[in-house]
Amino acid sequence: MFKPLTIYSVDKTQDIPASIWDQLANPDAASFSPFLTHAFFNALEESGSACQATGWQPLHLVAKDEQGEICGILPLYLKSHSQGEYVFDHGWAQGFEMAGGRYYPKMLSAIPFTPVTSRKLFTAQHDQEHITKQLIEAAVKQVELKGLSSLHCNFIDPALAPLLETQGFLLRRDTQFHWQDQNYQDFEGFLNCLQSRKRKALRKERKAALKDGLEVKWIEGDEIKGEHWDAFYAFYMDTGTRKWGTPYLTRNFFDQIDATLKQHVVFIFAYQDDTPIAGALNFKGGTTLYGRYWGTLQCHPFLHFEICYYQAIDYALAHGLTRVEAGAQGEHKLLRGYTPCETYSAHYISHPGFKRAVNQFLEEEGSYVKLRNNVLHDHLPFKKK
Repeated sequence: MFKPLTIYSVDKTQDIPASIWDQLANPDAASFSPFLTHAFFNALEESGSACQATGWQPLHLVAKDEQGEICGILPLYLKSHSQGEYVFDHGWAQGFEMAGGRYYPKMLSAIPFTPVTSRKLFTAQHDQEHITKQLIEAAVKQVELKGLSSLHCNFIDPALAPLLETQGFLLRRDTQFHWQDQNYQDFEGFLNCLQSRKRKALRKERKAALKDGLEVKWIEGDEIKGEHWDAFYAFYMDTGTRKWGTPYLTRNFFDQIDATLKQHVVFIFAYQDDTPIAGALNFKGGTTLYGRYWGTLQCHPFLHFEICYYQAIDYALAHGLTRVEAGAQGEHKLLRGYTPCETYSAHYISHPGFKRAVNQFLEEEGSYVKLRNNVLHDHLPFKKK
């Protein structure tokens, strides 16, 4: 018979000891994710990137056992908008508010600005299901006590889905494109697994991307200096301003990442005459390279593909990584060897009528996603087995 845990909320990551957070969030080196670290969450909050002023009010749940030891953490945010989530519910918000409801604030379990599938509940290795269930129940209770419209868990581990569904959550599916090593050994081995026409197209793109005398460099770990962050931030601001209007991350966020997570950072830069003119920021996990942000100050055909996709594959193969996740969306990745992978989110809707409407939408959307993925798999560029 499990005894109830003591569960309470904190309004900043800093209030939870980093050693305990990291032990619970990343217990296994092979599956290590830099995005789950105390340092990453703390950098987002302390830099003013994800805080109450930007619509991301931290409300993390902490569970303690009978001995008063922290045994579980559920990172949560009270959101006043739906920006920076990559699971789009703007239509839900508009529909609910047109019907007289109040969609915001809502509650969200996610890594801010990071569309990466990962654990969303950090628990001790013993009694995991018990701790997880009580944290979920506590989060749902917060929704009811605060009179919120909903609780959303984005990019969840699929293994968590059944438990969330028993707690009244609705499951949503979407698609990302990931590259996965199939014992290719090197980039040429990868190319040899492609259909002849696709292989020629990729070679042509790579050649065209660098035809203006550009040079690509990988910069990582202690090689990274302030000048590299300055160059990257210029790329980030250019792309962010054009795509989102206001970039999500502050300059101070990158300074904090440099101070705490530099060993997990990989820059892929394009240089012209020793001057960086384009680049991508990547994070390195246990087995995965995560492409996060890209930008350029010049226009060069196919340079985005070279820096973000092909060079990422090159790096992964050279460093024994088996997977590249190059961000959300992007069917153009398909022809470049990135295969469709399902992602999952779960949504607790407090209003019964609104829940029925969302459920109907998700059933229709889910059928479309399944059909679309089947079609996408039929158009993979690999040789037919």
